Amino acid sequence: MNTETSILIIYTGGTIGMMADPQTGALVPFDFQQINDQIPELKNMNFHLGFHCFDPILDSSNMKPEVWIELASIIEKNYEQYDGFVVLHGSDTMAYTASAVSFLLENLNKPVIFTGSQLPLGVLRTDGRENFITAIEIAAAIEEHTPVVPEVCIYFENSLMRANRTVKYNAEHFNAFVSANLPALANVGIYIRYNKNIILKPNFKKLKAHHQLDTNVAVLKLFPGISKAFVEAFLSIEGLKAVVLETFGSGNAPSETWFIEALQKAIDKGLIVLNVTQCLAGSVNQGKYETSLKLREMGVISGKDLTTEAALTKLMYLLASGLEKQKVIELLSVSLRGEMTV
Repeated sequence: MNTETSILIIYTGGTIGMMADPQTGALVPFDFQQINDQIPELKNMNFHLGFHCFDPILDSSNMKPEVWIELASIIEKNYEQYDGFVVLHGSDTMAYTASAVSFLLENLNKPVIFTGSQLPLGVLRTDGRENFITAIEIAAAIEEHTPVVPEVCIYFENSLMRANRTVKYNAEHFNAFVSANLPALANVGIYIRYNKNIILKPNFKKLKAHHQLDTNVAVLKLFPGISKAFVEAFLSIEGLKAVVLETFGSGNAPSETWFIEALQKAIDKGLIVLNVTQCLAGSVNQGKYETSLKLREMGVISGKDLTTEAALTKLMYLLASGLEKQKVIELLSVSLRGEMTV
């Protein structure tokens, strides 16, 4: 292996970086400077590994847009010194963070691989060891002087997935993530088999990291029996600029007059409404049924096969870009980082 390949490990927090205190038995963060003691296999990889630990470390439930921006800034600052990046992150909100980072890093030409675990590294049966080692190997993979996977990904339990196509769907199994609308970028067994036809190609432009996100965005999940009072109160949130509308099936919503009028009123006042499906797989197809035709007619934007995580973070990114509203609306229907099928 190439002894000059360098990978920066960024530990934000989460289960993977924990071990049992020998005195109390409680889970505590371990010192990544002593990582070779915990995972001696790393010595055999012949890579230069750098480490950056957040202080304080964060449970992924406490993740927020300011941290996403900080993470993108760390990668930007170290971009020229390292060949790839591995981000260790709690699994609960990993899909949100990784999706956001994919938008914040424009012209990314190096791997940024998120991984974590369901069991801590300090536990005998941990899934973290294999996830960590393989994520490093993928981040270091180069062919003809070019990174094999020059994009933001999530690696978990034998599958490498595009970050902004991925959701956490299982709280107990080691294969906690799924990319339902895009095949895995790589399948890992005895060999790492890359699906090169769907991996994003490098453009060799200079990295442009963005440092702003607009959090005046919310998610409205529809459910049978949703009330007029609730919807009207939600759409009247002060400062709200955009809503991710989680609809039924292929983009369907109630056709009751009060619901249509409430949405129409909000859109007329300037609210951007982006329609995504509650289903794990599939796509919004506004107009396929009468219950979605009215949404299309009033100006609700089809999110196609965007995940909620990607829809939310894409809106935050675009709203902070300084672009005119019409341009933002146009870009919501364009794949910027491979986040949707167009």
